[in-house]
Amino acid sequence: MEIRNETLSTDFILLGLFSGMKHTRLLVSVVLLIYTIAITGNTTLIFLIWVDPHLHTSMYFLLSQLSLIDLAFISSIVPKMMVNFFSGKKNISLVGCGTQIFFTLTLGIAECLLLTLMAYDRYVAICNPLKYSIIISPRVSQRMAIGSWVGGTLASLAHTAYAMHFPLCGPRELHNFFCEVKAILKLSCEDISAYEKGVVVTSIVVVLLPVSFILTTYILIFLQVLRINSHEGRKKALATCSSHLTVVIFYYGPAMLIYMRPGSSHTPILNQALFMFDTILTPMLNPIIYSLRNREVVDSMKKVMEVVHSK
Repeated sequence: MEIRNETLSTDFILLGLFSGMKHTRLLVSVVLLIYTIAITGNTTLIFLIWVDPHLHTSMYFLLSQLSLIDLAFISSIVPKMMVNFFSGKKNISLVGCGTQIFFTLTLGIAECLLLTLMAYDRYVAICNPLKYSIIISPRVSQRMAIGSWVGGTLASLAHTAYAMHFPLCGPRELHNFFCEVKAILKLSCEDISAYEKGVVVTSIVVVLLPVSFILTTYILIFLQVLRINSHEGRKKALATCSSHLTVVIFYYGPAMLIYMRPGSSHTPILNQALFMFDTILTPMLNPIIYSLRNREVVDSMKKVMEVVHSK
């Protein structure tokens, strides 16, 4: 019994999202529906890009990487959330918590980097189309994807290792629905002001600078689009850009409010809502946005459906 109590004392308790709610089962059903749609949508998009030769371009390769990140992102959070709910437990082990922090940070930062590189891809495609296949070759797009994953992994490894080494005081209760760095740091016994400054610097590097780069890129893109004489050409250029820009707003908006808003640590309920939008809703919305706004993806889907029905 002593061993069991000692083991449980090292666990964290996740209090967020479902605690104190009257209609918990309805919320659980909604989250499960969102998870199912996200898995189906992203898997379908990856499959279409893989099987359709017309989609074997750098733009769609990067899009398939975005879907892969979204699949892993939502899967690193929702299954554990559901296990805790249906088992009636709210605990997560120290190792499990550290692992979840590592994966969510890796995937979150990788998505930030990938969305930035996708903006550059659109810039080259519209502003320098004759040299697009040379500048954004398959090898370059592969390096973009690898750079996003590696950058996310290295930054996450540093933050996870440093955040988890702090001694913790008091009850290990996290006011969130998953293990997150800021929630862990609130339990620390030591002065973490130096580390918090490091978090701000990281936020500037992976959030503010990419947003500034993306905005600059799109200003140049829109100026170039205005020079296109063909109405159909302008429409096609804006369609591919609007999908990416919408995804950027949905992803970076909540991230900036969480990590760069003064006093954000004092609004746990608002933070939970923003985290839910970023980690659960956005992975569901991304494939829908790209599918509905992209004619080539819709045409590819129709071809696959025709093949399936013919059999």
